[in-house]
Amino acid sequence: MAAQKPAPFAVCFSGHRPEKLPEGDALRMLLSLLYREIENAARDGATVFYSGCAPGIDLWAADMVLMQRSSNPALKLVCVLPFPEQGNTLRGDTRYHYETVLRAADRIETVGPHYYRGCYQARNQYLVMHSSRLIAVVTDMKSGTGQTIRIAERAGVKTRIVNLAAAAAQGGYAHEYLKY
Repeated sequence: MAAQKPAPFAVCFSGHRPEKLPEGDALRMLLSLLYREIENAARDGATVFYSGCAPGIDLWAADMVLMQRSSNPALKLVCVLPFPEQGNTLRGDTRYHYETVLRAADRIETVGPHYYRGCYQARNQYLVMHSSRLIAVVTDMKSGTGQTIRIAERAGVKTRIVNLAAAAAQGGYAHEYLKY
């Protein structure tokens, strides 16, 4: 009897903005672990990946999905914005990165019609409620990422945590992605 393929499922991401993350080798190590988690999710049957498209982990994870989609066209990227103008305050390379990811996405979904207090939390809840797995890169549990992890845990969504301790324990790059 042939081995059964796992049922398709969706994955979402959560993580910090660049200013809350380490730099240099530590950041590259975290990103290599994130890339490996995305590979593993795809291998486990994930076909849809949700990104909140905030600068930092969200956009980097979206890029990684797009890279993997080039060799696995079954993968789909869904960008979930808290409100349509989310990217309007972004400048320079970050704005270009944001717009490039949105153009490459398979779908863009917007949680609310405009900014309101709590719209980012609503976006995070949307991400979790549409997913079977959360991949989170966290250095501070008293953050939006920590809040998203707690939402996922309460909802029974499988959570994969990538953190500095995991990066340090790795002892080398988990994937060649960003090894330079």
